[in-house]
Amino acid sequence: MTHVFHRSALSVPPVAVAAEGQYIIDADGRRYLDASGGAAVSCIGHGDPRVVAAVAGQIARLDYVHSGAFTSPAAEELAAHICEAAGEGMARVYFVGSGSEAVEAAVKMARQCQIERKQPSRHIVISRRQSYHGNTLGALARSGSESRRAPYSLMLPERTQIAPCFPYRYAAPGETLEAYGRRAADALEVEILRLGPENVAAFLAETVVGATSGAVAPAPGYFRRIREICDRYGVLLICDEVMCGAHRTGPFLACSAEGASPDIVTLAKGLGGGYLPIGAVACRAEVHDTFARGSGAFIHGHTYMAHPVACAAALEVQRVIVADGLAERVVQHGVLLETALRDRLSQHPHVGDIRGRGLLYAVELIADPETRAPFEPETRLAKHIGAQAKARGLLVYSGSGTIDGERGDHVLLAPAYSISAQEVGEIADVLTEAIEAALS
Repeated sequence: MTHVFHRSALSVPPVAVAAEGQYIIDADGRRYLDASGGAAVSCIGHGDPRVVAAVAGQIARLDYVHSGAFTSPAAEELAAHICEAAGEGMARVYFVGSGSEAVEAAVKMARQCQIERKQPSRHIVISRRQSYHGNTLGALARSGSESRRAPYSLMLPERTQIAPCFPYRYAAPGETLEAYGRRAADALEVEILRLGPENVAAFLAETVVGATSGAVAPAPGYFRRIREICDRYGVLLICDEVMCGAHRTGPFLACSAEGASPDIVTLAKGLGGGYLPIGAVACRAEVHDTFARGSGAFIHGHTYMAHPVACAAALEVQRVIVADGLAERVVQHGVLLETALRDRLSQHPHVGDIRGRGLLYAVELIADPETRAPFEPETRLAKHIGAQAKARGLLVYSGSGTIDGERGDHVLLAPAYSISAQEVGEIADVLTEAIEAALS
């Protein structure tokens, strides 16, 4: 008998009792290779003694203070680390408790920033289809994950979205990636002009798309063009890096590889590595200075924001990444992961695309190799692949929505940065077996 309201009302998941490195152990003693980091969270692996010691030490010194009354050394040091690691002109950091909260704060920050600029009509946040920005109502309202939105659609405000930058699905035959990236970005200008620039506050986009489309990296030049358009019309650029940031693709910010700096960026998952819940919104000095010169206060807040223990945990996670050279390992082992997946699956008739960057990769499944048509949603193929993988001791993140935010199956992989070459091979082998079993 359980009193926990689990995600599924029809079953109770296994009880996890321990975790170490890349593995989670359940109550029956079974070990699972965590190839998805939960949901791209466990970036340095489980049970690192340095983080455990940092958390214990912080609790002993200072467990909680309200951020309206005090700051803490942990929060100040973590913010300094983020701004230095991020570069891109990031100068201030606003701490929250999750990725969804970070997106909520970011869009509200953009809206109030426009008010402080004496442009109060700017309230629309443009986002993209086949995206995911969180499960709170405000974040969900900007998302393109239709299956997550459906039960709450009547509660969500009207949204405006443009097509994603998704070469596998939308590049024309013979079109270069650069030409496609320019065409995809130009859709933002068309939408801004349709809405009226005086009404648009921000553009919100995942730098590397995560859960809904599955590890979709932008085409070359896409974000540089987006930056130009935003600057032309006074629109703030928000990069959602809740999943792809904090070294998941190599650099601290994925957008640093795009040659375009955002005004605001969201972080979470890999920031704290799962040791404690934490999210963050980093912004350029110009954004913060707008508040300082105006009303002086951001009208937003949470009870547990900038929690000293969560900040201490995240700071130590980031220090571990630096000390152990894990950012470089992300790049090196990302190449190993891509190679292993392509070696085993690139010729499979129902594998349409293998894509990603760093240690964020996805395998997209298709029903028809000629048309790239997806399997029908009622087959629940991604879920079955996930179940087959779990039965074999491998944890993956199964998703759908590559076609229209609802249809189209993929399997997402986001292992810890400390993964070994042997474990990379094991992931590819077991995933291949799981795909075959689910399709049989």
